[in-house]
Amino acid sequence: MNISSIMNQNIIFLGLSASSREEAVRTMADGMVQYGYVSDKEKYLAAVRERENEGTTGIGFGVAIPHGKSDGVKSPCLAYARLAAPVDWNSFDGKPVTSVFLIGVPEKNAGNDHLKILIAISKRLMHEDFRQKLAQAATPEEILEVIKSIDE
Repeated sequence: MNISSIMNQNIIFLGLSASSREEAVRTMADGMVQYGYVSDKEKYLAAVRERENEGTTGIGFGVAIPHGKSDGVKSPCLAYARLAAPVDWNSFDGKPVTSVFLIGVPEKNAGNDHLKILIAISKRLMHEDFRQKLAQAATPEEILEVIKSIDE
C-alpha cells in the first residue's frame, strides 16, 4: 500500500492544541470527516477507543499511532498531528506524545490494509532521521514529503 496516497495536507495538523488523547483524536477525526474519509465519526471514534482500551498505542519516541477499523470509515486514511504541547498517552517508554498518526480503515478492509499501514509507519519511526525530519517539517506539504519516504 502506498502510504502517502491515503493522506493529504488537509488532515495534517501542525501545532494541534489538545489537552488529552481523546481531544487530539477527535480533532483529527473531524478533519477525516470534513475531507470525506469518514462518514460516521462517532462509530469510528468508538473503534479507536476500543482499540486504545486493549493497550496503549503510544509506541515510544514521543509518538502514538491510534487506529480504528469501522464501517464508519469510507476509505483508508492516515492523519498526522504534531501537538502544541505533549500529551500523556501511557506510552511504552513512559514519555508523553508530541506526534500522532491516526489510522482509519473500513471494516471490510480491516485485516491487510490496517496492518500494512501500521507496519510501514512503525518501521520508519524506528529511524531517528525519519523522526527528526518529521519534527523539522514546517508545513503540511513538507510532512507529506517525509511520509513519501515510507513508500520508497
